[in-house]
Amino acid sequence: MLGAAIGTALAVPWLAVFLNPIQRRDPELWREVGSVDDFPVGETIQATYVDAQPLPWAGFAARSAAWVRRGADDAFVAFTSYCTHVGCPIRWEPGAELFLCPCHGGAFYPDGSVAAGPPPRPLDRHPIRVRNGIVEIQALGVPPPGGADRSARLPAAPDAPCLPQSTSPPRLAGE
Repeated sequence: MLGAAIGTALAVPWLAVFLNPIQRRDPELWREVGSVDDFPVGETIQATYVDAQPLPWAGFAARSAAWVRRGADDAFVAFTSYCTHVGCPIRWEPGAELFLCPCHGGAFYPDGSVAAGPPPRPLDRHPIRVRNGIVEIQALGVPPPGGADRSARLPAAPDAPCLPQSTSPPRLAGE
């Protein structure tokens, strides 16, 4: 009987760790990313924010990023910082005026549409707003298992590791 009680006491925390992502809600929290003046008209700036569901032990990983582009006056758009191919991080190249994915050669125009490479769709966007001179984006939590349709907001979890593609020809069996 004592063994069963000890076993249960040890198993409960592990069950909580594994079941927590299934039970988590998708909070749609607005996070400040800066004042309107931090984003010059016509420029694309990387903005960081705290994840919608930071775990106590997440540390630096609780911070997420988005690319914020300011059009005219208070017209803003916020793109996710992940490629829609397999979720690799993208960067903005101001000289080329493109978002580039260094992993698989994906490229996106300033409006987020696909310019080149394997991405299947445009960059996902965060909802964005301006309140009292402060720019806020909607931070979303961890997607539920099976993936709810969040294509208008954030990419699905990567289904492959972010590795550069090989440029060597494939080998045949027996070579």
